[in-house]
Amino acid sequence: MGSKSRPTEGRARLRNRGVSTRVPFSTYGTHLPGSPVESLKGTLIVIEGADGSGRTTECDLLREYLEVQGRAVLETGLRRSSLVSEQIDQAKKGNLLGATTMALIYAVDFADQLENKIIPALSAGYVVLADRYIFTLMARAIVRGAEKAWAMKLYEFALRPNLTLFLDTRTDILMHRAFSRYQSLDYWESGMDMGISTDRFESFDKYQKLLKEQFDWMAEEYHFVRINANRSPEEVHRDVRSSVQGLFDGIRLESFR
Repeated sequence: MGSKSRPTEGRARLRNRGVSTRVPFSTYGTHLPGSPVESLKGTLIVIEGADGSGRTTECDLLREYLEVQGRAVLETGLRRSSLVSEQIDQAKKGNLLGATTMALIYAVDFADQLENKIIPALSAGYVVLADRYIFTLMARAIVRGAEKAWAMKLYEFALRPNLTLFLDTRTDILMHRAFSRYQSLDYWESGMDMGISTDRFESFDKYQKLLKEQFDWMAEEYHFVRINANRSPEEVHRDVRSSVQGLFDGIRLESFR
């Protein structure tokens, strides 16, 4: 009798950490009308982290790793909706919209992708690999003045990922990587629209630390698996791949610090 209970206990532990392999999908509250949430059979993996944390590299490596295993993969991310992505880009270029309006437009972008890309792919049994998810959008909204409860309510229709990996990176390393790659710091990733500082380097440092504060509470609330991304890409990918394989193998997942 005792041996028969172990698989159930293992699945319960995974659920308690916000990680599941084949338990039915659910949302954080309501869900999009007509969405077949309970019948989805794919896997949703999210990679979160600041610009410069290595998300894009990890998405590329992870997609290749999954495809070699014979798994069909769909990649998604922010501003990839055919509905409003161009409008977001235009608004950002001219800094035309207030923080609340921008947050709502990003929510529309996410909802469109959820309905027309993510859910259909999961219905077909794909692995959906998301380069950032609602957590970045919530963090950005909150540091620009939104109430935490409002941001959580705004995205309560989102599917709970099977696995959320957070690439945890120090601010000084983010700055070094960004400047080494682009020879400048991005206006928005530096939080220059917030008026934190007229010096872009100082603004970048303060803005990224504000975002990190939000990711820290979300890591507990939404059960992220944290990956130490201050290391080489090879070391980071080893732990990312271990976490993803553990998900498919039904192994309890822990953070890599």
